[in-house]
Amino acid sequence: MTLDVPLREPVSPVPVGPVPGDPAPSRRPGLVHALVHGRGLVGLVLVGAVVLLGILGPLLAPYGPTEQVPGANLLGPTAGHWFGTDELNRDILSRTLYGIRADLVVVFAAVPVGAVLGVLLGLVTSWWSVTDVVAQRVFDLLLAFPALILGILLTAFFGPGLLTVGIVIVALEVPVFGRLVRTAVRTVREMPFVEASQVVGAGPAWVLRKHVLPNSLEPLTVQLAVSMSVAVFIEGAMSFLGLGVRPPDPSLGSLIKDGVRLLHEAPFFAVGPLAVVVALVLGLLLISQSLSEARRA
Repeated sequence: MTLDVPLREPVSPVPVGPVPGDPAPSRRPGLVHALVHGRGLVGLVLVGAVVLLGILGPLLAPYGPTEQVPGANLLGPTAGHWFGTDELNRDILSRTLYGIRADLVVVFAAVPVGAVLGVLLGLVTSWWSVTDVVAQRVFDLLLAFPALILGILLTAFFGPGLLTVGIVIVALEVPVFGRLVRTAVRTVREMPFVEASQVVGAGPAWVLRKHVLPNSLEPLTVQLAVSMSVAVFIEGAMSFLGLGVRPPDPSLGSLIKDGVRLLHEAPFFAVGPLAVVVALVLGLLLISQSLSEARRA
């Protein structure tokens, strides 16, 4: 006995991909896109303007940073002295332009050095349990010291100066970036593609370089912008307490300190340096916010 079963045409597979006429799927905005639009662009302009003033400071400054102008004692803003002069007849605009360089060294040298050291320590120590425990206790010890207390402690060994400020910032940034990379290592090493790489013989160095580090770039970039803004405050606070750049060399923090000291005699003194600090910090914060929003999108 045979059954006559009618033949049916095979069902065509469900098409994969967008259907013609449908709107294109939205793509996640990248970090570069966030920097050239909206608040990120405003932050780049502010930071770029301050950096440009610092680089071109010797060309734009009408006087030297320690040059004394005869008869110009605590003058207010004039056509010849836009920011006025101090009690030693020095032009505040010139000292501000030269003082920007100290903050730029701290922001664009000390913070990246601390970030690189933290990333390397986080990558190397987080893969093995023993080294991870030791590194985390060292990070806890560094984070236990407030920035100013650590600055006072290091000043006792190295003396006041820009080098001491840089060492303080490096010491504070190493545990921040080290813990950030440690989180990425703990997350990525449990992924199936990492286990598959280890099955075919990939070692820890290859996995860290090819999988962990690329997956950590976005949070590291956001943290770098945040740490740069914090570094400006640390330099200003240490210079305000006399632990930063040594007189007569200028820095934005020391200029603000002198402005506070002469607030009653010359209330205009700190306006220029303070405006530069606000522009630099605001620009870095806008950049970090834009990067953070792009990462969460």
